[in-house]
Parts: sequence; C-alpha cells; structure tokens
Amino acid sequence: MRVKFFVLSVLMGLVMKAGAQQPTGGTLTLQQSIETAVKNNTTVKQSEYLMESAGIIYKQAKTNMLPDLIGNVNHGINQGRSIDPFTNSYINQQVNFASYNLSSSVTVFNGFQLLNNLRAQSLNYDAAKLELQQNKDNITLLVILSYLQVLSTQEQLTQAINQADLSRKQVERLETLNKQGAIPPSQLYDLRGQLANDELSIVNSRNQLDASKLSLARLMNVPFDKDLQLQPLSADELSLVYEGDVESIYNNATSQLAIVKAAELRKRGAQRSLASARGAYSPLIFLSANLNTNYSSAASTQTLVNIVDVSTNDYVLVNGTKFNVVTPQSNFSSQKISYGDQFKNNRSSSFGVGIRIPIINSFLARNQVSQAKINLRNAEFLAQSTQTQLRQSIEEAYFNMRAAQDRYKAIRDQVAAYQESFRIAEVRFNAGLGTSVDYLIAKNNLDRANINLVTARYDYALRTRVLDYYQSKPLF
Repeated sequence: MRVKFFVLSVLMGLVMKAGAQQPTGGTLTLQQSIETAVKNNTTVKQSEYLMESAGIIYKQAKTNMLPDLIGNVNHGINQGRSIDPFTNSYINQQVNFASYNLSSSVTVFNGFQLLNNLRAQSLNYDAAKLELQQNKDNITLLVILSYLQVLSTQEQLTQAINQADLSRKQVERLETLNKQGAIPPSQLYDLRGQLANDELSIVNSRNQLDASKLSLARLMNVPFDKDLQLQPLSADELSLVYEGDVESIYNNATSQLAIVKAAELRKRGAQRSLASARGAYSPLIFLSANLNTNYSSAASTQTLVNIVDVSTNDYVLVNGTKFNVVTPQSNFSSQKISYGDQFKNNRSSSFGVGIRIPIINSFLARNQVSQAKINLRNAEFLAQSTQTQLRQSIEEAYFNMRAAQDRYKAIRDQVAAYQESFRIAEVRFNAGLGTSVDYLIAKNNLDRANINLVTARYDYALRTRVLDYYQSKPLF
C-alpha cells in the first residue's frame, strides 16, 4: 500500500521539463518512456478491461429500470388424439399449430432496489476509473525510478571517465619524468595502479549502465537497446529550503490522490449496495401486459348450402297406418380458415397489476443483507486504512526528503572542500613538493565525493518532487 502512495506521489510529477520536450534523434524522453510503459503494461491493460466491465454493469443497472418486452413464437405438429387449439375439443388427426405471445412488464416498486443498485454501480464505475489511474501511477513510478537510475549511472560513468583521463595525463607526465630520472619510479607505479583502478571503475559503471537500461526496457516491455540514449533531466539548482510541513501536505493529498478517492467511492458504493439488499424485504409491485394469438390447421368454417326434407326412421300412426316423419336437414360446406384470418381473429390481450410478497425464500434476503454489511465494513476499513497509510507515507517521504536534503548539502560542501584540497595536492605534486601518496589520497577523496554527489543530487530531486506532487506545485 505504501508503494502505491509513493507511486501516486510521483505520477507525472516527475515528468520534468526535459521530459515534455520533443526528442532529438534517437534520444528517449521521460514522457515517452512513461507513455510506452503504460501502453504495454499487462496490469494496466487488465485494469482497463475491469473498468470497461464496470461500465457495462453500470449501463445494465440503468436499463434494469426500463420495461421488458419479450416475444414468444411456437410452431408444432400434433398427431393422433389431441385437442384442437381452435375449438378446444378432441380430434384424431394431424394438426399443424402455432402460437404467438408478446409480453411486457415493468417494476413499479421493489424497495428501491433498482435505484440503489444503479447508484452503487455508478460509484463502483467511478472507482474503477480511479483504480485504473492508480495502476498507471504504479508503472509510472517504476519507470521514473528506472529512468533516474540510468541517468545516475550514466553520470557516474562520465565521472569515472573523467577521473581516468586525469590519471592518464598524470601517468604520461610521470613517464616522461621517469625517463629523465627526475622522480622515484614508485611514483609512476603508484599512478599506474590508480589508472588501472579508474579503468576498472569505468568497466563497472558501464556494466551498471547496461543493467539499468535493461531494467528500463523491461518496464517499457520493449527490446533492449544497449545504445539507448536518454534525455537528461534538470536535477541541478535545487533549493535547499523546502516549504511545507506534513500536515499541510497531507490535507492536500487527501483531496487529490486517486487511491483515496477510489476507496471513498467504494465505501459509498457498499452503502448503496446494502440499501439495495434491504429492499428485498419489501413487496414487489409490477405492471404486466400480454398480447396473444394462435393458428390451427384444423380450424374451418361451415357455410349453409341448402335445406332439404329428409325422411327419418321415426313414424306416426294415423288410423292404423304408419307414416314416416320428415325433418328438414341443413347441408353445409367446410372451408379452411386462412392463416391471416386466424392471426387477426384469435388475438387477445391482457393487462394486470401484481404484488409479490416475500414470506420465506430460504433466507436469501437476510443473507444478502448480512453479506452487504460485511462488504460495507470492509470498505470502511479500507478507506480509513488508506488515509492512515497515506499519512504514514507522507511522513516517511518528508523524513526521506529532509535526510536527502541534509546529505546533499553535506556532500556538496564536501566536494567543494575536496576540490580545493586536490588542487593544492596537484600543484604540490606537479612541483615535486608532494608525494604520490598525498596526491592519490586527495584524488580518491574527490572522486568518491563527486560520485556521491551525483547520487545525492538525483535522490534529493526525487524526494522533493514527491512532496511537490502532494501539494500540486509546479514540477521542474
């Protein structure tokens, strides 16, 4: 968690003035390094997908408040004894049938579950966007540290080369004097040993520089380029008086950092989710509407053709004589009802209001509320813990800044003193008044101080920019 705060503190705050300039030739800027790493980083990509998923969930929460519309189509064949869907009577023949249904329903009230869920998902979506920014901050920090490490080792290499050049000139001068017998040979051998030591420092610095470039390439997820050149950053002219204290920096940070805002949004989202879960205790009121029609191949209409008198088996006795009873008989012709006519004639609709009252549902609502309460307590704990750790991180960053500031001032004064000491030792040595031991001691002291100054300067620059970011101050 502290690393995350440190990440945020450095996010783009260390995109120094050189990093905002356009590269020249094959030079890579800090801004380009950060953009490349953010683009290629796997964790950032996964956070983007999680944010997009949260956005879809939020959209679904909004559309859940709209009425639904569902269409059903059913076609089939009945064989043997079955019910005619047209007459609802039994028939014994093959029947082709079809039914169509269009239904819609909308929730009128459900304990504000939909509304609270919508607000919860909106807050979660906003939190996901901030968490994406946080993951970008994480990779940004690593790139900045690696970028500064490359510059630091590169400057150390330059310092080692300058030290070797100075030793080489002294060796060349002493070789001439040794040939003339003007100096003891031990002085020449002492300087040759120093030159060999300086050349070894060059080899070590070059190896460290290659390792630093490899680390930066890994963070950017690009092929390693040994000849990669970075645009220098302005780490000179640092103010040795830093304005601001822990309390003011903390107050500014709590209103700016993405991780703090995300934790607060997650807590508010958990509160809304709890309210939504409690809504399951309330009755559900909904409106519904249906539109139906059907078709049957057995459906037909009967048309009257004529009426004729037909003799029956019944009879009447008249004076002992039987006369058959005649009855009128209607004759009809059968015609199939067309698909279109059935579709229109069989149409029906309905509209209703329903209430669903939860009585016993396997304690689902109670368990959901209990789970939502746990989620809320966890979110509240994380929000509080985030602010606590933020303060701790700021206090640690402020302490590190003061330590780096004191170290930078001390080493800067030390370099000034050793420069004068070396100048005097060099003058005495060249004049033959000093020994090679005195000269080498003065030179080694100055060399170590210069290398320490390089490290201290970049370290102090980083620490001050960390606190500058917390306070929204202009950076570089």
